Amino acid sequence: MRADLRAPTADDTRAIGRAMAPLLRAGDVVALGGELGAGKTTLVQGAAAALGVSEPVLSPTFTLVREYRGTLPVYHLDVYRLKRLQDVLDLAFEEMTDAGGVTFVEWGDAIEALLPESHLEIALRTSEQVRDETEERWITVDAEGPSWAERWERLESVLEPWAEEVP
Repeated sequence: MRADLRAPTADDTRAIGRAMAPLLRAGDVVALGGELGAGKTTLVQGAAAALGVSEPVLSPTFTLVREYRGTLPVYHLDVYRLKRLQDVLDLAFEEMTDAGGVTFVEWGDAIEALLPESHLEIALRTSEQVRDETEERWITVDAEGPSWAERWERLESVLEPWAEEVP
C-alpha cells in the first residue's frame, strides 16, 4: 500500500503529518527516511501538534530521543549516528513501542529489522531541479502489515489533497 505525495511548502509537509495523526494508534511506529534537510522533523512537527503536543518539536539529532506529552506519548528518535542495532535497543526502543505512544524514527530504514510487522515507512526527498529555490518535497508513504491494511483507505483519503505521482 503506497501513496505518493507532493508537498510544495514546509507548511504542506506539516499538514500531511497533521492529516495522518488522527489515524495513529498507541504502539504505532513511523519510520522516516530521506536526506538531511528533507523534512523528516517538519512532518513530525505536524503530527505531534495534531496529537496534542504543545511544546516545540525539535530534531533529535544530538539528543537521539525526545519525548513529548500529548493525547498519546510521542517519541521522536534519530538513529543516524548509531552504528549497531544494539545501540537502538539500548535507547529502550522496544519499551517505547510498548509504552502506549507513537514512535517516529528518523533514518528508520537503518533499523528495519527492529520495526514491528505493522508500521508506516515515509520517504521524503527534495525536488532535484530546484533544490535551493523551493521547499517542495516529494513524499512516499508505505503502509506495512495488517494494522495498516485496515486503516489504509482512511489514510489514503486524508492524504488525497497532496496525492501526485512522484517523478
